[in-house]
Amino acid sequence: MRPFRYERADEVPAAVATLVREPGAAYLAGGTNLVDLMRLEVATPEVLIDVRRLTSDRIEELPDGGLRIGAAVTGSDLAADPRVRRRYPVLSQALLSGASGQLRNLATTGGNLLQRTRCPYFQDVTTPCNKRTPGAGCSALEGYQRDMAVLGASPTCVATHPSDMAVALAVLGAVVTVAGPDGGRRIALTGLHRLPDHTPERDTVLERGELITGVELPPPHSATRSRYRKVRDRASYAFALVSVAAVLEVLDGAVRDARIALGGVAHKPWRATTAETVLRGAPATRASFVDAAEAELSEARPLPGNAFKVPLARNTIVSTLLELLEEAR
Repeated sequence: MRPFRYERADEVPAAVATLVREPGAAYLAGGTNLVDLMRLEVATPEVLIDVRRLTSDRIEELPDGGLRIGAAVTGSDLAADPRVRRRYPVLSQALLSGASGQLRNLATTGGNLLQRTRCPYFQDVTTPCNKRTPGAGCSALEGYQRDMAVLGASPTCVATHPSDMAVALAVLGAVVTVAGPDGGRRIALTGLHRLPDHTPERDTVLERGELITGVELPPPHSATRSRYRKVRDRASYAFALVSVAAVLEVLDGAVRDARIALGGVAHKPWRATTAETVLRGAPATRASFVDAAEAELSEARPLPGNAFKVPLARNTIVSTLLELLEEAR
């Protein structure tokens, strides 16, 4: 690991100012992803600014019935919170399906959203990677493709976003609060992460110096049911080949509301808006669920090594919705 300087800021504005002033600086919270990348020399910050104690580690009630999750809340605390388990089970399930208990005890909510892809070429500094070195090329296009994207990819990058939690937050309509050089702002979770296009080195829309301070969840509708389902190569400590976060509300045999997000298939948590449009007002049946899944995946562009993800995603969407339908009954 290359030498670096460690600093602990006393307040958010000071941390932001330091990051803006120091071109080689990076924020450090739980460090469960950043430290690994430093060991691999994928990330080589010259200064680490410890922000773990600057943001809240509490989960608080909002006046409208939603919740505010401080950026320093750990994955374990968030998954175990009784309000989260009762009102937003999809979020608790997603967190518990990711990483290990030891990592969840340390990893923070803010850091989870900002973790980098686990693409093997991104993590191997001996191979070309546009995300790591813009203009170098994408080794995955002619290499190992099993874990790569089938939606929203570009010729410059086919990597996938690794977070389970972010997929659940996307389906819940979460909003991310940010502090930066120009003050604070709010970003819809679905707008936080970017597709690769021609600049795959940029994972998010955050500007230099901006720091995630929290995540806000809107109040859940009492009639909805939610679930997170993750398909992976082994039962634990593995990233998703395909995951589905779904929220379903059924009234008089018809779909009143449906929200779906996919993981493991794109450079960002993929909100399945086409499927949602097909489902709303449709009969709550397997046939409707199949139609919606196929409509969403009609734009998929798999590589030879990951074409299996398309039927896998379709079947996982359908089975997850069927489970929610049975629960609603």
